[in-house]
Amino acid sequence: MPDPSGLFLSRHAEAVPGTAVTVAVEGKRPLLCEVQALVSESSLPQPRRAVSGLDSARVGMVLAVLEKRAGVQFGKKDVYAATVGGMKVTEPAIDLAVVLSVVSSVADVALSPRLVALGEVGLAGEIRRVTGVGRRLAEAARLGFTHAIVPPDPGKLPDGIRVLEVANVVEAINAAHHA
Repeated sequence: MPDPSGLFLSRHAEAVPGTAVTVAVEGKRPLLCEVQALVSESSLPQPRRAVSGLDSARVGMVLAVLEKRAGVQFGKKDVYAATVGGMKVTEPAIDLAVVLSVVSSVADVALSPRLVALGEVGLAGEIRRVTGVGRRLAEAARLGFTHAIVPPDPGKLPDGIRVLEVANVVEAINAAHHA
């Protein structure tokens, strides 16, 4: 059987704004997953919020946190968020990738194609720990990723990947632009 970990990543010749990679856990296996976001001006009185492959309530919560805690405005903008390859991911560990893909789309600035992000986002904008960070990052390193943004105190980490610990969404956004 071919290696399934690369199935849920798109293949671009160069980095594209609005994309971020995370590592989800399906059963016991870590799988890399690309989250894509498109944020654009809306001509509608009620801007669109469309989600595919993600929990729409969590995406809505992440948008609210970004507005309140990081000053990113979505009031008159349509927001589309999706996973690549039809993967359905509902675990909170992908929240940070949603944050970074949305902010990347708003700023129209691509993130490093060698960056992964994992962490749950809380209502106060804090980045919370998730299970199996070391195992997730080992899989990312195996597939050539060199940088990771993770919550504070991630535990034992694998060699071969530079880890940036962040406490909140503002720190994560800043770290992503310097990774």
